[in-house]
Amino acid sequence: MQKMKCLYLRSGTSKGPFLDLRDLPENITERDQILLRMMGSPDEKQIDGLGGAAFVTSKVVMVQPSNRAGIDVDYLFAQVFIKEALVDTKPTCGNMMAGVGHLAIERAWVKATHPKTSISVYNFNTDTKIEIIIDTPNGVLNYVNGETAIDGVAGTGAPVLLNLFKVAGGATGKLFPLGNRKMNIQGVNVSMVDAGNLTIQTRATDFDLDGTEMPDYFEQHPEIMAKMEAVRLEAGRLAGLGDVSQSVLPKIILLSKPRAGGHIKSQYFTPKALHPTHAVSGAVSIATACKAAGTVAAEIATVSASNVEKIIVEHPSGQIPIEIEVEGKADTFDVVKAGTIRTVRKLMDGYVYF
Repeated sequence: MQKMKCLYLRSGTSKGPFLDLRDLPENITERDQILLRMMGSPDEKQIDGLGGAAFVTSKVVMVQPSNRAGIDVDYLFAQVFIKEALVDTKPTCGNMMAGVGHLAIERAWVKATHPKTSISVYNFNTDTKIEIIIDTPNGVLNYVNGETAIDGVAGTGAPVLLNLFKVAGGATGKLFPLGNRKMNIQGVNVSMVDAGNLTIQTRATDFDLDGTEMPDYFEQHPEIMAKMEAVRLEAGRLAGLGDVSQSVLPKIILLSKPRAGGHIKSQYFTPKALHPTHAVSGAVSIATACKAAGTVAAEIATVSASNVEKIIVEHPSGQIPIEIEVEGKADTFDVVKAGTIRTVRKLMDGYVYF
C-alpha cells in the first residue's frame, strides 16, 4: 500500500481530494489507476475510497507550482467515474477550482497577504487563465468566518472570487462548435456552446418537461435520459468530437423560464444524472449563450444590451450568479471575463492511502 499527501476540501458545491500533481506518475494510464483506486471506483458505492457515490463528490484536483510567466500554479481537474473504470480530464470544474488557491497557500507555494490574496492559475483542461481572490486576514487563510452563502451548501463562509478569462473554445477551439448558434438535432433545437465548459443547451419543453423536475424524476424515467443521450451523442459527432459515450463532455442542459427572479432556469446533467445544484463552468456557458443572440438561451432569457452584466442562473437548489463581460457581435462574439463567488471549507489534511 502507498500513500500520498492530500488536502480534502468542500469546494463550492462539490468536494474531493486536492493533490500535488508532481506526486503522481507522468504516465496517464498509471496516474488514472491511482485516482480510481483512491476514489474507490469502479463501484457504485465507492465504499473502498474517498468518493461519495455521486458525480459531485467523485472529483480530483491536481495542482503544482507553475513555471509559466505571470502564473502562480497549474491546475488539472479529473472527473472520476463511479461505476466505470474511467477518468476524464477533458472537462474543468469551477466549483473545485475555487479550492486551488487554498491548496497553494496550505502548501506554501504562494505567500498569503493581508487582507486578501490574489492567485493566478493556469488550467490545463481548457488552456485558460483564472484569477482566484481569497480572504486571508493578517496573512492567514479564512475558511469559515464570513457571511457568504451559496445555494446548495448549508451555512455561510468566507467568499472566494473566481475570475475566468478568455474562456471561449477551451474544449474545441470554437465558441459555437456546430458552426451555427442553433441547430435542430433529432427534432430538438440545440445550441452547443464552448465557454467555461462544453455544453449542449436545449429547452426542457422539447422533452415534454417544465424545467422543475428533480433528480429522482430522471432516475425514474430512463427513456428521457436515453433521448437526451441520443441528442448528446449526435451533437458530439457533428462537432467533430467522435464518439463521446465514454466522456462527460459535452454536458447537456435543459433550459426553461426563470421562476425566482433570475434570468433563466437550468437543469444541468453530469451527463448521466441531474446535478443537484449547478456547475460554475456550466453556468458560464449559459450566461455566454444568454448574451449571444440566436441561441436557445437568448430566446428564453431577457438580458440587457450591455457588454457587462450579472446573469442569474436558477438551478434545482437555488441560484448561481455569473458576472460576465463579452465583446463583439456576430462572428466576432467573444467572452472577455466571467466571474462568480464560491466558498470553501477545509475538511481534512493528511495522507490518502491507495
